[in-house]
Amino acid sequence: MHKIHHQIGIILLCVLLFSFCSLGFSDEKVELEIACFQGGYGLDFFLQCAREFEKLHPHVKVNLWGNPRVWDQLIPRFSAGTPPDLSWPGWGINMWALVFENQILQLDHYLQQPAYGVDKKWIDTFNPIIAAKGKFKGKYYIMQYNFDAFGIWYNINLFKKHGWNPPKTYEELLDLCEKIKQKNISPMTFTGRYPSYAIRGIYYPWVISWGGEEVYEKTFDMEPGAWKDPAFLKAAQCILEMKHKKNFQPGCIGMNHTESQMEFLVERAAMIPCGTWLHSEMRNLLPPDFKMGFFVCPGFKDGKGDPSAICAGGDGKAWIVPAKSKHPELAIEFLKYMSSPQKARQFMEQKGTLMAIKDLDTTNAPEYLKTPLRLVDESNYIWNPDHESWYPSFAASIKNAFLDLYNEIVTPEQFVEQLEKAAQNIRNDPSIQKFKKEK
Repeated sequence: MHKIHHQIGIILLCVLLFSFCSLGFSDEKVELEIACFQGGYGLDFFLQCAREFEKLHPHVKVNLWGNPRVWDQLIPRFSAGTPPDLSWPGWGINMWALVFENQILQLDHYLQQPAYGVDKKWIDTFNPIIAAKGKFKGKYYIMQYNFDAFGIWYNINLFKKHGWNPPKTYEELLDLCEKIKQKNISPMTFTGRYPSYAIRGIYYPWVISWGGEEVYEKTFDMEPGAWKDPAFLKAAQCILEMKHKKNFQPGCIGMNHTESQMEFLVERAAMIPCGTWLHSEMRNLLPPDFKMGFFVCPGFKDGKGDPSAICAGGDGKAWIVPAKSKHPELAIEFLKYMSSPQKARQFMEQKGTLMAIKDLDTTNAPEYLKTPLRLVDESNYIWNPDHESWYPSFAASIKNAFLDLYNEIVTPEQFVEQLEKAAQNIRNDPSIQKFKKEK
């Protein structure tokens, strides 16, 4: 009888120990590995979130690491089937290719769960337009965290000094440029070596202004003839008109982003098309008391497009949970924590960026960010050239064609023919996975 009681005691002890371990009282911690692109926002905010998460979950050790070329480490790990549990892989990896290879976890089930810190479903805390950019065939895979608005930045003090006002139409822009040139200042510079700055900042806005959003929307599905619409030709003609009037800074076509942005900061150029990361990227080089303002690219007085239309998106500024994550549930919990309204507001205030999380208190947002925040909030049409991330080869064709246009190797008519041909190549290639724009 003694022996039976002894055996029962051992069994009860084992059950008790197993229960303690199951509840997280084991000395051995679960390690959650997170790989993060280290860009202009750094890693400090995410590392702080990791330490906070560990306090909330004592059985978890968060191993968060990253560098400016994190994709160099991630690509072979995805290939080997040993990815981290959660990742912000940055722009150097094609996340859509990973979706097509079934290497990213589908998130719809988790998005219907309660959010962190608010009485809502997780999906209901996101800006639906921005969140939809991570969908494929109606399902969520890529979760946008922050995003940028694209427009034209101007030197507030310089404008005040000379009595200039931000233009509201293309016609007013031409008049303003004449006034600026009279002061021996270039009206506008741009990043010619990376032509997407000018394409998103001025070319596409002129397309949308002249033809309306319907014209631009047709290009996402690569509809035959979409890129040959008169609106694309009109915008191309305006690019050359601005150049011929010497409204673009001489030599800007050969500048990289830092060089053109420095020309803006030292007042050799009064305006520059760029995203809302500009202040954060150049903060260590800003002259004392330098103030920058923001406006959407001015459209045409007789254009069909909505004047409130604004480019807003976040190439590479998103999180994914690999399908082969060792701890997917824990990865989701960490992502919920980081995307809670409280943490999203902190990221906005500290890093100076727009967030994919909606209804944030923007009282303490950086001053330079308040106008972009307002313009995005008031816009009737938020657009982003998503087809450039869907089809990388097509994006390269657009950039090359724009350079040919600006350098006058081709005419505006030949330029739109190049765009249409590039779209046709995508349309007719059966090896390329096709997208349909989320409505």
